[in-house]
Formats: sequence, structure tokens, C-alpha cells
Amino acid sequence: MNIQAIVEHALDEGYLTPAMEAEVGRICDSAAELSVEEYMALDHLMGALLAGEVVTVPRKQFINVMEELVITETISQITAIEVNTDDVQLDVGDIAAYALNRLPPLYATTEEGASYQRERAQTELKDLIRQQVESAIAQNLDRPEFFPERQAIAKPNGDEVVKQVSTLLQAYAPHFESQHPVAAHN
Repeated sequence: MNIQAIVEHALDEGYLTPAMEAEVGRICDSAAELSVEEYMALDHLMGALLAGEVVTVPRKQFINVMEELVITETISQITAIEVNTDDVQLDVGDIAAYALNRLPPLYATTEEGASYQRERAQTELKDLIRQQVESAIAQNLDRPEFFPERQAIAKPNGDEVVKQVSTLLQAYAPHFESQHPVAAHN
């Protein structure tokens, strides 16, 4: 599907799905240069989003209870290490990610489901969580410093789609409006 078709579908249906958003991003990222029609379609989509004619469809809300359990255990173990050692710098995110990649996910969509998953983890997985965090810390302490310029993943906010489309327009067509005046939308 091309950008114009995605925008046309979004305008017809009145919503932009996460899959449609991802496809627009993929097309923009892979294109050497967008056509005037593609720029105009993105501009039209941006206007429709700002005017409320098109809304974004939220992703299903769920949590991975294992994440909170691993982060809690990670912080607990890191605190114990850092109290006894002055020159150790441990990254909570790196350690938690390493451990989470070796543990089963515990997803929930309701508070009741999350409570059930927490209780289950406390009875069945507590030792495994502790062991995986210990292993992650050992791995973190033992690795050389690669890519010191790397940046942490930023947390998106509610206006993310509008900002992404705006950023794409600015990146791929910084002077588009000055070169190609767009007719006013009805």
C-alpha cells in the first residue's frame, strides 16, 4: 500500500491504525525522496489529524507483570552492590532487559489479571527471577564498554502520531510549502 492509499483509507474510515502509521513510517524511511503527491497526502493527513477528522486507534492496553517484578529485583540487587562498592556503575535498563529476555512474559489486561500474575510469579518464579537478575548483573559487570554514544529508548506520549508525521514532513520536505503552495482544505 502506498502513502496516498493509506491516507485515503484513513480519511474514508476516520481513523489511523497503528499498522497504517507503521507503514507510512516504513515508506518514508525507505524512500530516497517522496513525490509531491506523497507530500500532499501527508500534509492532508496531518491536517485531518489536527482537525479531528481522523483519529488514531489506540493500541490495546496491557502490561507485562514480569517487567515490574524484574525491575524491582534489579533495583534491589543493584542497591546492595552499590552500597558495598564505590566505582561500579550498573544500568538498570540493560540488566532488566537481559533478564527479561530469559524469563517468561506475564501479560495482563486487567488489574485482576495482573494480581493473579504477581501472585503466580511470587510462588512459582521468584527464584528464577532472582537467578536471572544475578546472571544479568554478572554479564553487565563483565562486558566491555561498547558504543558509549548509544541513547536510551524514549517513551512516546499521546501526540506521538502527529509529531511523527510533522517530523517526517520537516525531514523529507523542509521547504515544500514555500515551493508548492497547497490549496486550502474545505
